[in-house]
Amino acid sequence: MSLFRAVYTSRPFGFDEAILSSILLDARSANARDGITGALVCRADIYLQWLEGPEDQVRQAIQRIERDDRHVEVKVHIAKPVTERLFADWAMLHDPAATWIWSQDEIADGAVDRATPEEVEGFFLRLRAQQ
Repeated sequence: MSLFRAVYTSRPFGFDEAILSSILLDARSANARDGITGALVCRADIYLQWLEGPEDQVRQAIQRIERDDRHVEVKVHIAKPVTERLFADWAMLHDPAATWIWSQDEIADGAVDRATPEEVEGFFLRLRAQQ
């Protein structure tokens, strides 16, 4: 079994506490079942999610997310084999603050489209360091 990492961004469609709770419940259940760990940074203007686990299961999770009408404009920033998990202890770590990623103005100005894989990965390395 090869270990795989995928990181994507999407724009929430109809963001509120009920939708967020539903997404987290779905993610934690599916991820525990599929051997996926990761982290989710979410705000009213962006979801930024890190997934790691068996390659087939991570790719299937991304496909489910792309079909999920709670997510629009899904963009995969990183999809690669890795040798270790960064969030091994988290079926889905949720960081609700996320004030240190792009501002709403930066997102509106296209920061997500211009983001490098290193920049996106850096957000999660910072989150991991805070845990």
